[in-house]
Amino acid sequence: MPETLVFYLFSGLAIGASALVIGQRNPMYSIMLLIASFGALSGLYILLDAPFAAVAQIIVYAGAIMVLFLFVVMLLNAPQEDAAAYDRTHPLRHPAITRFGALLAGLLVVQLTWALARANQLAQPVAGRTDAGTVSSVRELGRVLFERHGFAFEATSILILVAMVGAVVLARREDRV
Repeated sequence: MPETLVFYLFSGLAIGASALVIGQRNPMYSIMLLIASFGALSGLYILLDAPFAAVAQIIVYAGAIMVLFLFVVMLLNAPQEDAAAYDRTHPLRHPAITRFGALLAGLLVVQLTWALARANQLAQPVAGRTDAGTVSSVRELGRVLFERHGFAFEATSILILVAMVGAVVLARREDRV
């Protein structure tokens, strides 16, 4: 019974903090709530007997990524969102661009549905075959990740860096004299 209560506590905290992230007008509060959500997810990983995933969640996401987000928000000096006038006059508010965004969102849903269906098919055991996809230790996990997927890690880090630089460039204010 206590494990069930802890599960509901962590999942409620994760859902509540995640919902409040998008409802905040102050980006600093959003960042702090996102860190709380990551902490709750880490607690859920511990309940699933996955301590490595829990520690990685704290170190990588709550530690490194959120520090970058916090740095960018502080660098941009954006105390609160004031986008009402910007939204009405921005050229990206054109209906064709909105439809294109909706099309991309629909394609994302189709792709996620296909990936989940494929993962379910691959997860079903085949007669006479052992599961070769299981990873038994953290050492083996690290070896597999860095030997097979090293390029994906590097590409992701470059993508995050480019996104951060892009956010700074797009949000910079020109000094008008």
